[in-house]
Amino acid sequence: MNFLAHLHIADHCDSSLLGNLLGDFVKGEPQAQLAPKLAAGVMLHRFVDSYSDSHRLTRAAKELFPGRARRFSPIALDMFWDHCLARRWADFHPESLRAFCQNAELLIQGEHSGDLPPRYLQVSASMWRNRWLESYRDFATVELALERMSGRSPRMAELVTCFPYLEQGRCFPNPVNQSA
Repeated sequence: MNFLAHLHIADHCDSSLLGNLLGDFVKGEPQAQLAPKLAAGVMLHRFVDSYSDSHRLTRAAKELFPGRARRFSPIALDMFWDHCLARRWADFHPESLRAFCQNAELLIQGEHSGDLPPRYLQVSASMWRNRWLESYRDFATVELALERMSGRSPRMAELVTCFPYLEQGRCFPNPVNQSA
């Protein structure tokens, strides 16, 4: 769900932007389903998810969510990480966030080929139309996104309970000051 981070990393690594977005929508072996460049993007997405999910700071952040909210904390944290990246975008990228998003959308449209997962097409159309990535600068957008996602199915209903813990944790300890 951290689409902005995945696009930023893909851009930095000169990887397929579309492939990196598809990482949450392609199941199984991407090499058997996608062109090589897109499959490599999916694999980069999976590597980034695996690395960040197993990082000690992410594991510690998940512990800040009690009870059932902990189960959904990875999704909420992904949204929070995108909020943090959007807020400090100028520290990490030479283009403005708006310009980056506009260019990413154009590049991704140029990469479209063949059949793409219907859920990806639905989500990405809404993402670009409603300028989600740019809106992540506003913390209230994270709350709105979690509310909308939690309303999609009864299985996801608990996701909305994560926001208060994100709000409390907006001042996560500075990792620079923590010992390894």
